[in-house]
Amino acid sequence: MPELPEVEIIVRGLRKEVIGKTFSDVWTDTKKLVKQDSFEDFKRKLIGRKIVSIGRRGKNILIYLDNEEILLIHQKISGHLLLGKWKFENNVWVPPVGPLSDDRVNGYLHIVFSLDDGRQIALSDQRKFAKIEIIKDVNFDLGPEPLDIDFNSFKDLFKRKKGKIKQILMDQNFIAGIGNIYASEILYLSNVHPEESANKLDEKDLKKIYDNMQFILKESIRLKGDSFSDFRDLNGEKGGFQNIMKVYQKNGKECEKCGAKILRINLGGRGTFFCPNCQKKK
Repeated sequence: MPELPEVEIIVRGLRKEVIGKTFSDVWTDTKKLVKQDSFEDFKRKLIGRKIVSIGRRGKNILIYLDNEEILLIHQKISGHLLLGKWKFENNVWVPPVGPLSDDRVNGYLHIVFSLDDGRQIALSDQRKFAKIEIIKDVNFDLGPEPLDIDFNSFKDLFKRKKGKIKQILMDQNFIAGIGNIYASEILYLSNVHPEESANKLDEKDLKKIYDNMQFILKESIRLKGDSFSDFRDLNGEKGGFQNIMKVYQKNGKECEKCGAKILRINLGGRGTFFCPNCQKKK
């Protein structure tokens, strides 16, 4: 699933390319992706609207329109947005030669937004779990943004907080944008066991988690995201964070710090990866 870095990469790319452009048409073969409105009403609301700004809240892409409404896109598990010029031939969107045509994960187009400059913003989503809707305002029940919060505020979040630290970091109501991959990597660099109880962590532990959260998220943005699975950038190209991951999906391989075998456990229904030597419980 695209997490904060991957969503931020898409948002930054869209900001450079489509602000000031107007939606001229919308196509879909999967109407269930559109929430709240029928697809016909959604299409009517969107056509003719100009893009005035683009933002992000947690894992949500927010495209602000000139009528003060917002096009919200949540890419969910396997979705990623692409920008390019496709041709619609024989009821199929045909991509230009390059990453959009060479990489199969860019070929599952289920909603295509046409712009007035001849380009399209397309959602490739093999599993069809993405969510798209038009909203009036941003009123999410989400925690603070991890790249905006300072350490003292981050530390205050843990006052009287109970539960296992990895699940807490992945709780979008606690802090927004961190998912399975980055929670595992953050805790590994912090030498904290993913099942450690939050109320057993001292200020030194929390400072390591905070610093590594900042470092890893920013490093992934610099590397254009994690493409271990389906994520690609707007051009359909892979990011590079998967090349420097230390524990995620590394079970059975040697820890880079101590040589112990990385283990995999299930925690909250999610695969969780850690070094049993470097990440011991208190």
